[in-house]
Amino acid sequence: MSEDLPVEADMKNAGAENAGTGEKPATTGTLITAIVLYTAARLALVVAIAAVIFFVGKAAGVDVPLVVAAVFGVLIALPVGMVAFKTLRLRVNDQITRIDAARSARHDELQSRLRGDSE
Repeated sequence: MSEDLPVEADMKNAGAENAGTGEKPATTGTLITAIVLYTAARLALVVAIAAVIFFVGKAAGVDVPLVVAAVFGVLIALPVGMVAFKTLRLRVNDQITRIDAARSARHDELQSRLRGDSE
C-alpha cells in the first residue's frame, strides 16, 4: 500500500500542473473531441471553397462540374486549413503529447514495479 503513495502523489502533481494552466487534463475523450473539431473545420472549409468555385463558375457562365470543384476545394483547403486552423491543430498535437507522456509515465512506473525498484 505504501508503494502506491508516490504514484498517487505524482498523479496529484500532474493534475496540479494542469490546474495551474487552467487546462483540462488530457484524456482519450478530450483528444477525440479535438480531432473531431479539427476534422469538421477542415471539411467545412473544403465544402465552402468547393461551393464558391462551383457557384462563381455558374455566375460567370462556366459550367464547372461538381467533382472538379470538389477536387480544387480539397487542393486549396489543404494549405489554407493548416494556417486558418492552427490553434485547433496545435490543440490536437498538445493532447497527443500529453496522453503519450502520461502513458510513458505509467509504463515506466509499471516497469520499475516489475523490477522491484522502490522510489
